[in-house]
Amino acid sequence: MSYGDPNNPYGQPPQQPPPGPGYGYPQQAPPGVPPQQGYGYPQQPAYPGYPGGNMMQQSMPGLLVTARVFLFLISAVQILAAIGYLYVAAVANDVSDSADEFGLSGTGDFGDAAAGIFVVIALIAAGLAALSITLGVKFSRGGQGVRITTVVYGALGGILGLIGLFVGLDSGLATAVIFPLIWVVFAVVITMAPVVPSGTAWFSRPRY
Repeated sequence: MSYGDPNNPYGQPPQQPPPGPGYGYPQQAPPGVPPQQGYGYPQQPAYPGYPGGNMMQQSMPGLLVTARVFLFLISAVQILAAIGYLYVAAVANDVSDSADEFGLSGTGDFGDAAAGIFVVIALIAAGLAALSITLGVKFSRGGQGVRITTVVYGALGGILGLIGLFVGLDSGLATAVIFPLIWVVFAVVITMAPVVPSGTAWFSRPRY
């Protein structure tokens, strides 16, 4: 009996084929071909990230949000004031025309002058309303220019509010004190919001 006989119990055992890739084993890629990721492996992004792409956007500080709301409220008051002064200017112009018809030249001239003054005041109020709205809108993306302008604007408004407050206190009428007092509070908040550390950091933050 020879060793090559498969029925020979004393012969060499038959060679087993190499184990093929089974479940749970990674597939072997041919030479020169990059291996593919199998089931359960995290996929890598095919493109690099951009600077700041993973950074969360900062939120506006609460004091700046309050100052922004105050600016919009002040702009509403200024718009109403502009409309009111234009109406008074129209009334003064009508009085002037009526005085001219009755031959009252002095009254007519006074009415024309008053109408012109009220128109100028209305235009100033409208311009200030536009400035208030612009500053409030620019809080989200504005830089140091918006910050400085807001501080100066709030300080000037506070000075005018203090003058009105002193006049109201001198008159002795409670109703003459309430509005200037509210105006001073609004002006203080608007002035201080960009100056405190949180406001300074907000206007100095990087923008992408």
